[in-house]
Amino acid sequence: MTLNQLTISELAAKLAKREVSSRETMQACLSQIEQVEPKIHAFLSYDAQDALSQAEAADKQLASGNNGKPLLGVPIAIKDVLAVKDQPLNCASKILGNFRSVYDATVISKLREAGAIVFGRLNMDEFAMGSSTENSAFVTTRNPWDTSRIPGGSSGGSAAAVTADECIASLGSDTGGSIRQPAALCGCVGLKPTYGRVSRYGLVAFASSLDQVGPFTKDIRDSAMMLQAISGYDRSDSTSLPEPVPDYAAKLDGNIKGLKIGLPKEYFIGGLDKEVSGAVHAAVQQLNKLGAEVVEISLPHTDYAVAVYYIIATAEASANLARFDGIRYGMRVEGKDPIELYSKTRGAGFGPEVKRRIILGTYVLSSGYYDAYYLRAQKVRTLIRQDFLKAFEKVDAIITPTTPTAAFKAGEKSDDPMQMYLSDIFTISCNLAGISGLSMPCGFTTNPKLPIGLQILGKPFGEETILTLGHAYEQATGWHKERLQLKI
Repeated sequence: MTLNQLTISELAAKLAKREVSSRETMQACLSQIEQVEPKIHAFLSYDAQDALSQAEAADKQLASGNNGKPLLGVPIAIKDVLAVKDQPLNCASKILGNFRSVYDATVISKLREAGAIVFGRLNMDEFAMGSSTENSAFVTTRNPWDTSRIPGGSSGGSAAAVTADECIASLGSDTGGSIRQPAALCGCVGLKPTYGRVSRYGLVAFASSLDQVGPFTKDIRDSAMMLQAISGYDRSDSTSLPEPVPDYAAKLDGNIKGLKIGLPKEYFIGGLDKEVSGAVHAAVQQLNKLGAEVVEISLPHTDYAVAVYYIIATAEASANLARFDGIRYGMRVEGKDPIELYSKTRGAGFGPEVKRRIILGTYVLSSGYYDAYYLRAQKVRTLIRQDFLKAFEKVDAIITPTTPTAAFKAGEKSDDPMQMYLSDIFTISCNLAGISGLSMPCGFTTNPKLPIGLQILGKPFGEETILTLGHAYEQATGWHKERLQLKI
């Protein structure tokens, strides 16, 4: 096994014993990037010299004794929606031009405090709007399992880079499934924390009441370690909540006896691929064998989730993206007056999917339609959240497929926005309800061999429980190790 294939916990143990160096690990990642990027296109940019300098600094700290930094010397790549000081920040869009961030996002500061090497800008759907990473203004990321297929989105670069061993872990953002869906399609672990668990300060906003930052990792233990590092109250984020941060990794003991897991009947529906359904039901049986009790539950307002999401998310996007106007930063296309300047800049700077969502959002917020669409959607969102809270009175976690199918071919759904939107049908409700959720590998389709994702949804601030369930299942199956056989 090469150094870039190690998990965080494996690498941290070797670094602590001085069996390997951080510089060697970083160089292994850079070598892998050089080898596979022509096929994968996970990165928009990376500064190799800066990354190696950070690694050398980490090695000096390790030589003088690790002072309790859990991620010291670990290379972690970043989705191009999070601010990293002096690094490009484009959100995979032309409208930000050559903009470079002037400060670190809170999660980046926390990673640095934990000792991580923060490097690279990972590709994404423009402004996180998409399910396939085909909406990037620069390049389409490919799925490491089959480069004719998409990696999911919007954090496709983050998922692909971890699966292809171009980094040890990565950060992404999840507004309607943008961490869990690509994690499922690429066969890695993706965690969407409870809304308010992780600071959004320094995350370029898409839909402020839905966005959340989370990690992509190679296994559940790494996910626990990453969540530990980036969680916590932040005064710079008014939506951050002052909840205590548990030691997530300490609870990964494999004991899930007595835990109740709910199977929502609304998620096992027509349109769900047979192999996906079979893999998820097999995972439920495995969890049952390990001691979890399985209970059928109902989330009756599930059918409304997609419609509600695409009203609320587009409305918030319309407001948030108004700041990109060609006046203060980024691309600027001159016009004879401010209105022409705005329209020319935004017309040239935004891609078609971003324009579509801004138009939708502006429409549902407009006079005469606000009550009919936006206000009604907010009321139904409350009902969706109440469905989950009622279910969690009976169960400790909820099990569903992450996606209705495995990864589809690039271009297959590009001309059909509704079919693309339905790729997130099982992940959207988690964001609307503000609860925690993760996706992890639970099997593969047969022809071709493509990963299948298992989604575990938890109570608000119930990350401990879903990580414990995920870890117990992972240790009993080992699907996460299949990526080591990948030939890219």
